[in-house]
Amino acid sequence: MAAAIWASSSSFARALHPLLSRHTSLSPLNYSLHRFKSASYLFFSTSSNKPPKLAVYAQARRALSPKIKGDEVASPADLSFEGPLKIIEYPDPILRAKNKRIGTFDDNLKKLVNEMFDIMYKTDGIGLSAPQVGMNVQLMVFNAAGERGEGEEIVLVNPRVSRYSRRIIPYDEGCLSFPEIYGDVERPDSVKVDAQDINGARFELTLTALPARVFQHEFDHLQGVLFFEKMTDEVLDTIREDLVALEKKFEEKTGLPTPESINTRKIKKAAVGFGKS
Repeated sequence: MAAAIWASSSSFARALHPLLSRHTSLSPLNYSLHRFKSASYLFFSTSSNKPPKLAVYAQARRALSPKIKGDEVASPADLSFEGPLKIIEYPDPILRAKNKRIGTFDDNLKKLVNEMFDIMYKTDGIGLSAPQVGMNVQLMVFNAAGERGEGEEIVLVNPRVSRYSRRIIPYDEGCLSFPEIYGDVERPDSVKVDAQDINGARFELTLTALPARVFQHEFDHLQGVLFFEKMTDEVLDTIREDLVALEKKFEEKTGLPTPESINTRKIKKAAVGFGKS
């Protein structure tokens, strides 16, 4: 998950953590989503210490998606940055800020995407949302295979969800904005997405299994929603002390009071798969 590490509660998913610890050298990115073919199957490679091959159905086609009323469009300054980017950790308020819609598709956006993929691989992630690197815009990148040269590098700009499946699956999720913290989160097994690619072309994409989960985690980030908010009270209690430790770390680092506290926050129970509107 972009700055996120995943494993399912099954023995299959527990094997994902070793997979994310090895990466190949960096290479130029393919920014096009034309690799997706209608009704095609994508397979992630395996080895003796990797999980069995994971078949993922990915369907992409052109679509006309209306702009969301009230969305603020990002300015050139909102997309300007100086590398290297760094992972933003909870409870930094950047993770809660509103993320602007991207309206300019230029070399600066490609540079940002490139940098996001770089930090994603370097930090053992399989997906990353822009706010996790301090950029409050509606952009995510991910590769469920976890290694450059394997799986598919996917770029989604201004993504929207048009449909969630009814089948709900629990997974043991992690997030690099919450280092070394994991907990079960239930999410729909598949999702239909409307988005734009790196060149601004609109398309629809249907994801299932692990890529669907990675997308949903990153999409939550774009809504200012964090993964612990979708945990049951029982699961949340198992990581409460870890969240408090991150809050204290933030105070020590910045000299400011924590902008939110897990011990005083009243968490709203949202429907599974859905974040803030």
